Amino acid sequence: MKIGLVCPYNVARGGGVQEVVYTLQAELRRRGHDAIIITPRPRNYDESEEKRKHMIFLGSATDFNSPLHTTIQVSASLSEEIHEMLRREKFDVLNFHEPWVPFLSRQVLMYSNAANVATFHATLPDTAISRTVIKVVTPYTRSILKYINKYTSVSEPASAYVKELSGKQVEIIPNSIDLSVYTNPGKRDDSQEQKTIFYVGRLEQRKGLKYLIRAFKLLHDNKPQIRLVIAGDGPDREKLQLEVESLGLEDSISFVGYISEEEKVRYLHTADLFCAPALYGESCGIVLLEAMATGLPVVAGNNPGYATVMRGFGALSLVNPKDSAEFSRRLDLLLHENDLRKLWRSWAKDEIKSYSHKRIVDQYEAVYLKAFAEHQRPKSRLFRQVRRKAFSR
Repeated sequence: MKIGLVCPYNVARGGGVQEVVYTLQAELRRRGHDAIIITPRPRNYDESEEKRKHMIFLGSATDFNSPLHTTIQVSASLSEEIHEMLRREKFDVLNFHEPWVPFLSRQVLMYSNAANVATFHATLPDTAISRTVIKVVTPYTRSILKYINKYTSVSEPASAYVKELSGKQVEIIPNSIDLSVYTNPGKRDDSQEQKTIFYVGRLEQRKGLKYLIRAFKLLHDNKPQIRLVIAGDGPDREKLQLEVESLGLEDSISFVGYISEEEKVRYLHTADLFCAPALYGESCGIVLLEAMATGLPVVAGNNPGYATVMRGFGALSLVNPKDSAEFSRRLDLLLHENDLRKLWRSWAKDEIKSYSHKRIVDQYEAVYLKAFAEHQRPKSRLFRQVRRKAFSR
């Protein structure tokens, strides 16, 4: 099949949705499908890299800090450009990731003759701001639903909004990772006194980093040999660095900026604890899966999206990031209780198997085939009706 993967986010930056789209494309192409990413063109983007092959850029895009304190891309493109691209490429299936993000998905949907599959990633918090945002985007989202043949979501929390709006069945397909990349070939040494906590992701309000820094301060006061490494970039970096300075933690907390995938894997293999204190907006955290695959214990924010991943014994990892005392205790517990760390790793080793590329792409492939078959059926009926009329004359 020829499959278009529509991504509204900046593919020049890291991010959960971008990683899903890239890994989905790679596995689909490995299986013989012609999978192409369709996305707005970021500014100052190097299209010569190997990763940029099999990618179509439409129009341009501008980063926009939404009221939910996360960065999206508002895209602009010409109808004629989209129409020509679809006529030329003749996709069998188009998979729209976060189709509610303006405006690329709606523009492509309006001209699409392919089977259209929607995938919803984000989980909105139950706050006054998010309820206001929902009221604003609901008419826009409702206007695109008539074009969609099949609905998928990465988690139950991420599916709630579209279920209520569409009344349609939503198939849950979690995020996946390449287990061969993250599986740690070595054995971790839990006996070292000096420990490192690792964070990687956007430096923005909803990620809860200021609460991690405050909890780390309490832990560091009793165990000054512990270090915290913060990887990534974002609008809150300067504020977070000032917070670190005000607490006198400059020698214990490092901001290493944007890191490559290879560097991320190295940190996951060498750190002693991974922390993802996100407050909201998470659906099925890929970084949690990556840490689980390496056998790196996790402490994570108790948002609904992360709770779908940290199930069973893994619920021990969940904590309210705003409760600094409890947050600090949980960091301490999963850093130093070695028997508990062994039990956590045993749980993670079994749990991570259900997130392998093969299993997840099998599910996407099945949805694509259903959507394509159902999309073709009315055309086949119409063809048979026309043929019957022609032969009855």
